[in-house]
Amino acid sequence: MSLLALLNHLLNFVAPALAVGFLCALAGRLGGARAGAPAWWVQGAINSAVGAAALLAGLVFRGRDGTMTAYAALVIASGTSQWMVSRGWRK
Repeated sequence: MSLLALLNHLLNFVAPALAVGFLCALAGRLGGARAGAPAWWVQGAINSAVGAAALLAGLVFRGRDGTMTAYAALVIASGTSQWMVSRGWRK
């Protein structure tokens, strides 16, 4: 496998986590920004990293990519991450 093909596979693996992560961050801003909450792009990056970890866990436990349990874990993990991050870091 060439380097370009490997990069293509990795980007396609992470694409759902990026989309869900940043959509959660943007949807969380609809209610207004809370004091002490990080910027929307920081929230999106955190949500995407958590979502990618959930997809990786689904790949390890199920043995293949693209299962509905992995995508369900992605949505639950990103939503929970957005809820925790949007509460604000400074209290």
